[in-house]
Amino acid sequence: MIFIRSVLFFVLGVVNTIFFGCFVLPLSFIKFEWGYDTARGWGVVTLWLAKHVCGIDYVVNGRENIPDHPCVSMAKHQSAWETVFILINLPRAVWIIKKELVWLPIIGWVLYALKSIAIDRKSGKRAVDQIEEQGRNRIAQGLWISIFPEGTRVAPGKRGRYGIGGALLAARTGTPVLPLAHNAGECWRRNAFLKYPGKVTVSIGPVIQTAGREPGDVIADVENWIEGEMAKLPPANSWRASGQVNQ
Repeated sequence: MIFIRSVLFFVLGVVNTIFFGCFVLPLSFIKFEWGYDTARGWGVVTLWLAKHVCGIDYVVNGRENIPDHPCVSMAKHQSAWETVFILINLPRAVWIIKKELVWLPIIGWVLYALKSIAIDRKSGKRAVDQIEEQGRNRIAQGLWISIFPEGTRVAPGKRGRYGIGGALLAARTGTPVLPLAHNAGECWRRNAFLKYPGKVTVSIGPVIQTAGREPGDVIADVENWIEGEMAKLPPANSWRASGQVNQ
C-alpha cells in the first residue's frame, strides 16, 4: 500500500508542479509577490497530497514565535518536506541554495525567478561574500532569508556540520535568526521514493538575537537549540522505534 500511495503521490506531484510552474514563472517577472503567492499555492497542494495520499500530517509548536519583521530562518534539513512547509508557513523569503538546483527543470527555474541566492559551495569566501551582499539587499526589501545551515539533507538521528554563512549575514545585518526543528525525515526520507505515514512535529523556537555578536557564537546558539529540540520531538511514526528510518 505504501508503494501504491507513493506512486500516486509522485504522479499527482508532477502534474501539480507543471501546472503551478507554468504560472509562477511569468507572474514572478511581472510582480514578485504574485509569483511567490502562486508558488505557495503549489506548496499547499503538495502538503495536501502528502496528507491525503501518503498519510503525512503535521503539527506545529511555537507558531507564536514568528515575528512580523524579517528574520533569517534556519531549519534542520532532512527531506524536501520542510522546504514546502517553510514556503507556506513563514513570511515571503528568498532561499540560499546550491547553484546546481537552478538547472533543475521547473523547480530550479522557479527558485531562480523567486530571487533565490544560488551559491557555489566550493568557492569558500566568495560564497560567503555573495550570501552577505545579496542577502543584505533582500532583507532591505523586507524579505526573509531561508537557509539550511547543514547545507545538505541528513538522516534522522544524524547531525551535519553547521555552516557559518547564514549566521554571518544575520550578525552583520543585525537580523534575528528564527530556528526550526522537525522530524519530517522519518516519513519523507532523503533520496527515497517511498513516503511513510505519520505525524511530523515542527518546533519553531524563539528568535535568536544577533546584533553586536560574532557569527560563530550565533551559529553555536542555533545549533544548540535545534539539536536540543530534535531530541525532544516525539516519534513521527512507528518506524522510528525499529531503527528503519536511519537506513
